[in-house]
Amino acid sequence: MRPALLSAVVAIVLFSATAQAQTLVATSNIIVRALDRTLDFSSDTTTSVRDSKIVLAARDDAASFVASQGQIRGVQLEAAIHTIRSQVPEAQGASDQVLAEAILAL
Repeated sequence: MRPALLSAVVAIVLFSATAQAQTLVATSNIIVRALDRTLDFSSDTTTSVRDSKIVLAARDDAASFVASQGQIRGVQLEAAIHTIRSQVPEAQGASDQVLAEAILAL
């Protein structure tokens, strides 16, 4: 009886971890596509996120944030996340991790 229970618990944990990873990837893809659409739409303006000096300056901070799984938070990354959230409505509900990954994808 115990091996069956243990197997069920392991299966549930693995399924949960897989579902969370897929959700993170899907959310990240949505944010990147939304940013890309916004960037394409606003590419002629000086307020483009892609061309924003604040966002470009945050790439190193974003890399540190992603690599440390959120433990290292730089000032430039904080400014870039605030800029993105203020300019891209789709980014309002995105986690800092997803936005940091989106900055690296630009």
